[in-house]
Amino acid sequence: MASALRRLGSAAARRGLSTACEDTKKSLFQLPQAGGKSSNLCSAINQALHIALESDPRSYLFGEDVSFGGVFRCTTGLADRYGKSRVFNTPLCEQGIVGFGIGLAAMGNRAIAEIQFADYIFPAFDQIVNEASKFRYRSGNQFNCGGLTIRAPYGAVGHGGHYHSQSPEAFFCHVPGIKVVIPRSPRQAKGLLLSCIRDPNPVVFFEPKWLYRQAIEEVPEEDYMLPLSEAEVIREGSDITVVGWGAQLSIMEQACAGAEKEGISCELIDLKTLIPWDKETVEASVRKTGRLLISHEAPVTGGFGAEISASIVERCFLRLEAPVARICGLDTPFPLVFEPFYMPTKNKILDAIKATVNY
Repeated sequence: MASALRRLGSAAARRGLSTACEDTKKSLFQLPQAGGKSSNLCSAINQALHIALESDPRSYLFGEDVSFGGVFRCTTGLADRYGKSRVFNTPLCEQGIVGFGIGLAAMGNRAIAEIQFADYIFPAFDQIVNEASKFRYRSGNQFNCGGLTIRAPYGAVGHGGHYHSQSPEAFFCHVPGIKVVIPRSPRQAKGLLLSCIRDPNPVVFFEPKWLYRQAIEEVPEEDYMLPLSEAEVIREGSDITVVGWGAQLSIMEQACAGAEKEGISCELIDLKTLIPWDKETVEASVRKTGRLLISHEAPVTGGFGAEISASIVERCFLRLEAPVARICGLDTPFPLVFEPFYMPTKNKILDAIKATVNY
């Protein structure tokens, strides 16, 4: 592996990556113009990877079955176009995939590592938590692996059961030195993934596999990036703030629409980046509405919703008119037959919205 790294890195000049995004191409940090080609989330991911590989010869994409297109076909056509020296399969060894990516990024390359399912990211946990996240810190910024992006499909898929449906984002939100990003739609996925790949810090990018084929919208074909750590107010309201990320946003939008029919005005916020998350946007909204509801697929205990709740209570205690509500997954392994009972549904969220407003 060491000799392979030397061959791959020999042609690339060593990069000095800063700890902030300011060194990234600022001109690309803008919301895309209206219009574009109708694409699903899978195609949007594929477009982003095409652009990343084409725009930077130091970019490499690798993982289990990646050169064949991957389980979800997100990498289809990439090996044919950019060659199997830049898009290649790896052994079934997540620890090795991430470890290889750390070394590749440390030599000045852009390493895009794919974990086939987020449920199988745990064998690589040591490499992510003890190596990638601390690489810059341990050297006093003399060297880093900031060019590493780890992609992983996460969350419910309708039939995955306890080994193919987990939402492990909260584990990584406890780790200083990495960023955690989750898109909600095709347009967001393309812009955020390109930002992650070009960010000067290691990033874990979770893709909501439930939306790979179901979420469709117009996606600009050009190269664009969306800023990290900036939450987006999708729907403005005055009675309650509703916060989520990823696939859960579509469920929350339905609940907010249902609440509107009953005279309740909901302000819906997509966090997008969990670490570091945009506290200011959420705080400003809660100061206006006086109420907060958080929803995510992961189990409620220790989920990232708990961190949001604690932070907002500290910042907005005197403005809150009701306890913070959390509508999340259950504290059980992800079930197969009983998935409908496990998931935070539209009706569960709508009931919680009404209960919080009427508290």
